[in-house]
Amino acid sequence: MFSRQEINHYEFENVPLNQDIFLMQEKWLPAYEQYIEDVYLGRNPDPVGYISYAAVNSISDNLLEISWYPNVLDRFHEVALRLPRSEFVCCVGCRDIDEKPRIFVSNDWIEDLHRRPYSAFALVDAIGVKKALDAGSLKESKLLSLRNALDSIAASNPDIAMFSFADSVLVKLDWTVGAFDNKISYTYVPEKLIDILEVTFDAFEEHIGLGCYACITQGFNEYSDGKVIHRSAQGNHISLNNLGLPFAQLLSIDQAAHQAIQSEKHGPYQFYLDSNYYRSLQWRHGFDRDTQPAGPYDSPMSRCSGKYYCLNLNVVRENIATSST
Repeated sequence: MFSRQEINHYEFENVPLNQDIFLMQEKWLPAYEQYIEDVYLGRNPDPVGYISYAAVNSISDNLLEISWYPNVLDRFHEVALRLPRSEFVCCVGCRDIDEKPRIFVSNDWIEDLHRRPYSAFALVDAIGVKKALDAGSLKESKLLSLRNALDSIAASNPDIAMFSFADSVLVKLDWTVGAFDNKISYTYVPEKLIDILEVTFDAFEEHIGLGCYACITQGFNEYSDGKVIHRSAQGNHISLNNLGLPFAQLLSIDQAAHQAIQSEKHGPYQFYLDSNYYRSLQWRHGFDRDTQPAGPYDSPMSRCSGKYYCLNLNVVRENIATSST
């Protein structure tokens, strides 16, 4: 296909890096080839098919690491994807008529992107636990009171999953992308996680007298059943329906932030936000998100390094444009 000499063909190993591209289902290949031909024949054809905005960040033997942009209308929403060679069909473009490169992929792979649930994760950790233990101030009655407060927060937000130790909490918030041809809606409201963390911070302060900080990242679910968690019939096995990658990212951000604080690269903050999550938040006009304190972290299972941003709750609350409440 695409026999015109003006067409630019890119092998898997040579797809363009770090520039705007489109993802497209392979079923549109014949129609797109005809579209190109009609352009050269001066027929002014209408565009064909449906595109997904993306950029390729790195290439390995059997994998493309891709940034996918499911929403380019009212927020900067970036999702990290991994495209296996087995799902790659071809990549073509045409600089002669200003056609950006298009990566054609298997039909099922694209449909799965728009059908499966995705997740935002937050790891909340209490500050000063060792001192509190040494002082004997973490009484069971206080910890029970905190646990009851977390029960109430979870009950008020049935679309989240919350898992706690006595001094830390993992929060999972699911969302979907949807598409024009399915019944799934676009439900990404990352600001809601900030709301939940704010009341969680308050609960720790009120019931055990300790402040908190949180690391936040996001990922996609490995199961498409639409459930935030899976619980076994006996109730003693719980699956988060994700690979461990988001949790590994949270731990990596946490470690990097601690090392940066110790080396005085930046001070302590209440939030350490993975850059994809951070940039997807709807900030108020005039807030300079690019100049906020930041640091690198080792992103597990990725050839690209990660980046986190540091902010305190009051800065986030004052500058975020929308809220779930």
